[in-house]
Amino acid sequence: MAAGDTVFGNHETLIAQVPSLMVSTEKAIASGLHPMIVAAKWHGYFEYLHPFRDGNGRTGRLLSNFILQRAGHPLLIIELKDRAEYISALKIIRTEGTDEHLAAFFFKTAIARMKNELQQKQRNSLPMMFF
Repeated sequence: MAAGDTVFGNHETLIAQVPSLMVSTEKAIASGLHPMIVAAKWHGYFEYLHPFRDGNGRTGRLLSNFILQRAGHPLLIIELKDRAEYISALKIIRTEGTDEHLAAFFFKTAIARMKNELQQKQRNSLPMMFF
């Protein structure tokens, strides 16, 4: 299997690792690790495994958001303008063996979204002036 310029292993072998990923993710959540870090680590490892023939990115982002939502955090939305940085952070997991860039990307994206929503709220709550 391949996605872009990345080649993945046998999907039957890789999909067999998903249950242990889910168990370790539950342990990480229970440990008190920040939900954004848990979501990023889970997403990075899931994408590293790339266990399905199709839909790995969508499934990974959906379940990362489930982790965040479960902890009361806002959803992480990766905009098209940020896609190259997102893909780069995922590739660094393969090349450098670290998910720090993906975790930083998750935090940066979440903070930007919250700032944008706060600005929208402020604009919407300004008193209307009639002329």
